[in-house]
Amino acid sequence: MQIHERLKDLREDRDMNQTQLAEILGMKQQQYSEYERGFREMPMRVYIKLARFYNVSLDYIAGLTNERRKFW
Repeated sequence: MQIHERLKDLREDRDMNQTQLAEILGMKQQQYSEYERGFREMPMRVYIKLARFYNVSLDYIAGLTNERRKFW
């Protein structure tokens, strides 16, 4: 699974739209949309924020594992 697909799945599992998540991350919806569609590389600090928010590992977000191990 691609990273951008995982990002979309995680957001939809929380019943959130891109605008809501972008607000939490402190960015504009368009910027987050570009991450989620794979058009823009996301900085590591955003990956970490998302891992904490979703309570999953960075490996899960990256698609390296399908286990939703908790972020510590």
